[in-house]
Amino acid sequence: MEYTETTKISAFKRYCKTLLLKDDVQLIEDYKKVHAPEAAWPEITQGMKDVGIIDMEIYILGNRLFMIMDTVANFDHDKAMSELAGKPRQSEWEAYVSRFQQTSTEATADEKWQLMERIYKLDN
Repeated sequence: MEYTETTKISAFKRYCKTLLLKDDVQLIEDYKKVHAPEAAWPEITQGMKDVGIIDMEIYILGNRLFMIMDTVANFDHDKAMSELAGKPRQSEWEAYVSRFQQTSTEATADEKWQLMERIYKLDN
């Protein structure tokens, strides 16, 4: 697939994360539906914006998820994830989506989504 994006952001931080879904075709399809446009709970997307997440994309291959999260330039990851965990309905959302994920129902988003290390950048 090919994607064309434009942005007005000159300085930002990018985080890449990964998570495994349960290896069940129906659960994976259901997880995709939960993340379809307009399907995610508005309190969840607003909470992400409130803590400084300016864009987020999730990709899937089999049962492996890959997230690209762009944030404001002065983003403090640990502080923001802690703040996000306390946002309205966030723990309810995490428990709801945990049925699809290889994780516990009590895990926060930060505990589920593992930060990846960048090992290469073109024209670094």
